[in-house]
Amino acid sequence: MSSRPDVQPTTNVVEDAAQAPAAASSLSPASVLRSVFREERLFLVLSVFIGIFSGLAVVCFRFAIDWCRIYLLGSGAALSPWRMLLAPSLAGLAIAILTIHVFPAARGSGVNQTKAALYIYNGYIPFKTAIGKFIASSVAIGAGHSLGPEDPSLQIGAALASAIGRRMNLSRDRMRLIAPVGAAAGLAAAFNAPISAVLFVIEEVIGRWTAGILGSVVLSAVSSVVVMRWFLGSESLFRIPPVELRRPSELIAYCVLGIVGGFASVAFSSGIGALRPRCRNLPRWTQYFQPALAGLLIGVIAVVGAPQVMGAGYEYMDEAMHGQFTWQFLAILAGLKIVATLLSFVSGTPGGMFAPTLFIGAMLGAAVGGAEHALMPHFHYAAGTYALVGMGVLFAGFLRAPMTSVFMVLEVSGNYTIIVPVIVANTFAYVISRALQPTPIFDLLSRQDGLDLPSMEEQREENILRVEDAMRPAPGPVLEADDALERAFLVLQAGSGDALMVHLPGGAWACLTQETAQALIEQGKGSHALGALLSGSHIPCVHPDQPLETVLRYVDRWPLVPVVNRANLRKLEGVISQRDVLERYRDFAGE
Repeated sequence: MSSRPDVQPTTNVVEDAAQAPAAASSLSPASVLRSVFREERLFLVLSVFIGIFSGLAVVCFRFAIDWCRIYLLGSGAALSPWRMLLAPSLAGLAIAILTIHVFPAARGSGVNQTKAALYIYNGYIPFKTAIGKFIASSVAIGAGHSLGPEDPSLQIGAALASAIGRRMNLSRDRMRLIAPVGAAAGLAAAFNAPISAVLFVIEEVIGRWTAGILGSVVLSAVSSVVVMRWFLGSESLFRIPPVELRRPSELIAYCVLGIVGGFASVAFSSGIGALRPRCRNLPRWTQYFQPALAGLLIGVIAVVGAPQVMGAGYEYMDEAMHGQFTWQFLAILAGLKIVATLLSFVSGTPGGMFAPTLFIGAMLGAAVGGAEHALMPHFHYAAGTYALVGMGVLFAGFLRAPMTSVFMVLEVSGNYTIIVPVIVANTFAYVISRALQPTPIFDLLSRQDGLDLPSMEEQREENILRVEDAMRPAPGPVLEADDALERAFLVLQAGSGDALMVHLPGGAWACLTQETAQALIEQGKGSHALGALLSGSHIPCVHPDQPLETVLRYVDRWPLVPVVNRANLRKLEGVISQRDVLERYRDFAGE
């Protein structure tokens, strides 16, 4: 990833945010509330326009890739060997000059750059990046480099959204979220799959969601797909053949596919992780020739008999689904595609990894299915089913987006009868990939770029401390509202602790400290009931299963916070104090 972009527009956003509290202090709470709701409505409306503009941009991007392919590789069914050698090589030279001198931020797939805009640059992506990504990726993919248009479309949509947000002078919080909204729009239009785009952005970019975020992301994704279908039609990327699961015993075959896909995912990601830093550490002058050399080697692979590895390869995935290749050739194509994609990506050529991942998965899935059928003819073999499941397997194992991988296959196929094979195979691939390659590919790339972006997978897997991990039994007996203050004072003096819990009517709780009891006794209120004396001192209750951080809102105001049963608010499970919380966090940090 390139160095940090010019952040002058971001500085204005930060200055506006710093001045906001002072301006808000002069407004009434009702005015501030109305202003917030107006911005929320504005954000939803902007999400629709972001989707429209992103959809138009992706349509133009698709046309640009097709035009580049026709002009550089030719329009015939059979490609000229000289064009297959020269087009990706010369395009690599041009791309290197563009990315080094004109568009340095256009390198990479675009996913990490969008994530960095959210967590580092307050949602700022230079519009120049979108232009560079559009031009460089169109030339690279059209010339035959083994990359896809989905990830660049994601970043183009994010950059458009960022530009619109700056023009509308949105607050800093909204600016941080507007890039993922555009990312969902760009990915949905490129994939023709709005559900998968929404899930991927929430699962891998934002990492969390609220009703407002979900609404904006969905609106942008749907509107972009509508625009894309208006120009390009509503047909899926592939002609899906009939797919089905005839017998439960076939799940064994899909388990094998998941295992093979898991190991293939590890080999793919490990290759990128090992080669990318080595290529970047070579002398600077070699960066001018790395994309050209990668293009030349891909051209050699194409000339010797595998032109299918060039470009995104959607048409060849379609042929694999319809059984037009032998399983041996499918396995060779899967391996060669891994090599070709490694060459293109580690050389710094702009482009995405979604399409190569789907290509490898489709070929590998159909190959595994064909091999299993050759060994066990009684197993039902449908090339389309295995290819689709293979797509999900590589998506889950390599990109490490398990939920997106399932819905992507379902959305592309439109057939829910294969959901069980998809889930089973994806689970095997994901587990194997996690065990052998602990760091997901996008986290690996961001750390190689010197960025400490949050890992969504690590957040999903991390242990969460709960209230029950830090609470302790209540000190002394639990007092009732009708107990006299004198009795409570005697209990405290008897050594039952510095504080006692008091149960008040209606399931409320209060805390009586020895200091408070002493003061009330001195005021002559020893015969008064505790309920009357503590009626205005209710303490919020927490439950054992709640996150421990919830207690931090209360422990600095009350010496003890009651932990009560969810089914019976009168049942005191324990108490928790500020010291309990801090000690548990200290122990957790040392574990």
